Amino acid sequence: MEVYFTVLEICGDYAILRSDEGTRKEVAMFLLPDGVTDGSRLLFQNFSYELV
Repeated sequence: MEVYFTVLEICGDYAILRSDEGTRKEVAMFLLPDGVTDGSRLLFQNFSYELV
């Protein structure tokens, strides 16, 4: 299952993500790859995130 997300905002130890379908979720920063900033595009696949 592939889902694309955009990082809306980083709030301390958490990032607010929005999927291309419009779903919002809060994810702990330690689960995201290094270098993630506001506006980054992420691919969630095989239970992990990668920068696109």
